[in-house]
Amino acid sequence: MLEVLGALEHEGQAPTLSLSETLLCSFERYLLVERGLAAGTVRGYVDHGRRFLDGLPRGTALAELTAAEVITALRRVAEVVSVAAAQNFRAGLRAFLRFCFTEGILAVDLSGAALAVTGRRRVCLPRGIEPAQARALLSSCDRRTSLGRRDHAMLVVLLRLGLRAGEVARLRLDDLDWRAGELVVRGKGARLDRLPMPVEVGEAITAYLRRGRPRSERREVFLRARAPFEPIASGTVGSTVRRACRRAGIAEVGPHRLRHTLACEMVHAEVPLVEIGQVLRHKSLQSSAIYARVDLETLRGLAAPWPGGVR
Repeated sequence: MLEVLGALEHEGQAPTLSLSETLLCSFERYLLVERGLAAGTVRGYVDHGRRFLDGLPRGTALAELTAAEVITALRRVAEVVSVAAAQNFRAGLRAFLRFCFTEGILAVDLSGAALAVTGRRRVCLPRGIEPAQARALLSSCDRRTSLGRRDHAMLVVLLRLGLRAGEVARLRLDDLDWRAGELVVRGKGARLDRLPMPVEVGEAITAYLRRGRPRSERREVFLRARAPFEPIASGTVGSTVRRACRRAGIAEVGPHRLRHTLACEMVHAEVPLVEIGQVLRHKSLQSSAIYARVDLETLRGLAAPWPGGVR
């Protein structure tokens, strides 16, 4: 109608998507709606699906796909990327093949043809920062300013609750239960968990809400410091931590190192691994077991005597 009135120039017909892109759009909706995966995971799986389709020989019909072609595609990727990247590609490929089978595009479920990718990965001990460095990070924030109060509140949440960067960015005002002294964490895979709100965390967030947060109708707790006052992104959490490191004069770390810091502190305080997993909201105890390796003194008691030497 606007084109007929001359208020808008005719832009022509919108470009049509190819069959592959149409299929990938449907795959994306399936992952978001049916599987309920996080947006970042969905983007990765869709990229893996696109890489698989682009690598197929020209003229290959998806309905005639064979297990041999799936194995060839996985092997081709595994030869040029790291073990971790190949395992991620396999996970995305399996999800894509299951989707095609569910939609009737494939007559047989070929996800089993994407065999497991094995190999050695360099695994380092979880590393946190020293208590003095943590105190230096918090002290580096100028709490006389709005930005300083926001940065201080974010650092306290990271250090005392071990939240991930995305979880800090997704924290909403409705998630703060002041009467019960709890907050809701919106974790990976649309998971919701309730955690106790330590006094230090509550005081830091309160100071920011009262004398630092811009006036806004948005329900997210942490907003941008400059207009437009939109919710912060996960990357803002990381840049905040690195900026605080530079102010404190310590080596730059990411927000996940602060999560490791909390876990290492609990290990040294002899908190059981089950409770550490509950605080960090791990789905399985295996994810929490990596922190047992940082308790070297206890592990020495489990070591068998070395023949001809001292333990």
